[in-house]
Amino acid sequence: MLYKSAQDWRAAPQKRILFFGMSGLGKTYISNILRNAGSWFHYSIDYRIGTRYMGEFIADNAKSEAMKNPFLRDLLLSDSIYIGSNITFENLNPVSSYLGKPGDPAKGGLAMAEYRRRQDQFRKAEINALLDTQYFADRATRLYGYPNFICDTGGSICEWVDADDPKDPVLTALSQQCLLVWIKGDDAHTEELIRRFDRAPKPMSYQPEFLQRTWEDYLNQMCLSEGDVDPDAFIRWTYAQALAHRQPRYAAMAKNWGVTVTADQISAIKTEADFNELIAQTLEP
Repeated sequence: MLYKSAQDWRAAPQKRILFFGMSGLGKTYISNILRNAGSWFHYSIDYRIGTRYMGEFIADNAKSEAMKNPFLRDLLLSDSIYIGSNITFENLNPVSSYLGKPGDPAKGGLAMAEYRRRQDQFRKAEINALLDTQYFADRATRLYGYPNFICDTGGSICEWVDADDPKDPVLTALSQQCLLVWIKGDDAHTEELIRRFDRAPKPMSYQPEFLQRTWEDYLNQMCLSEGDVDPDAFIRWTYAQALAHRQPRYAAMAKNWGVTVTADQISAIKTEADFNELIAQTLEP
């Protein structure tokens, strides 16, 4: 690890942190606290994905919909209008909207072949964005003078790495730049995440093998064909399984490459000093 002891952490003139874990457990909350302290640069993986690696896909998808409308089609073909996504740190909806949900097109669903294609685009984009961490960590200091750095990752980071492989290329690159910190939730947090997701199901990215298995299981159990699937019903049904699938993968990442803090510990933090002390305590033998 980048910092091997509490003393290393406290003495470090540059502190570099990478947060990982399920969305909704405090990654962005603590990132905002540190960023607002004034000496931390906040690198959002999801923002980088949406602006650098999937921006054209998102914009082209919107243009494709506009081309179906004769009025908008004429304006678009004559370069009279511009169509783009307005992605911000607080609004990453264009990325999830592009990912979409598989199922009945009458209910906004995508054909599974197209859904898989977009999933693969996202996988490649996320890996590239993760590997950009060193560039942004160095840039934060060189260009802007920030001594400290936060990498705020998406929930799907665990899908693309093998934490048990000591030569995993993504984890090797990340661990050389940052202390990897898992924000771990308990059973109560999991139940709340499921309730929250049930109220507003949001597109996710999945490991291809996991997606294949759950898709086939859903079709068989519900006795449905692809075009009959309610997109929201499928991703609601899949969400709890995705949480269970990811938990041991996060745990292996923390065990072999980083440290663990709890969501309750993160929610109790109010200042940069609180955070620094929590990390120091976590690194105590």
